[in-house]
Amino acid sequence: MLRALLFILPLALMIYAFIDCLNTPEEEAKHLPKVVWVIVILLFWVVGAIGWIAAGKVRRPAGARGGAGGWVAPDDNPDFLKSLRDDTARAGDAARDDEAGLKEWEADLRRREEELRKRERGEEDRRGRERDEDAES
Repeated sequence: MLRALLFILPLALMIYAFIDCLNTPEEEAKHLPKVVWVIVILLFWVVGAIGWIAAGKVRRPAGARGGAGGWVAPDDNPDFLKSLRDDTARAGDAARDDEAGLKEWEADLRRREEELRKRERGEEDRRGRERDEDAES
């Protein structure tokens, strides 16, 4: 088990350093070009990986990450908050449009029902007259 661990840990360190190096922008690679760092990490397992982690990349303090152009939490981002207000206003407009459409549909439905009732009354009146005429004859 210990022998496997002595092989797996340096391999994991090398894979981490390799992926980190590939994902790092060229401007943030220190001392050597990024391509050379990749070759060093692949050729010299442990030493290359430790060298990359220790000295190959520009490291920023933890508090400096939210600087200009960096990631900002949504509740601190004025653009995001403005987009939420705009979305809410659009949703309110859409709801008002939906309500107006529903009222129009209801009015149209009432009008059609009234027309149907009038037709039914007219047919009943016509049938009644026909019956009266048949009864008289």
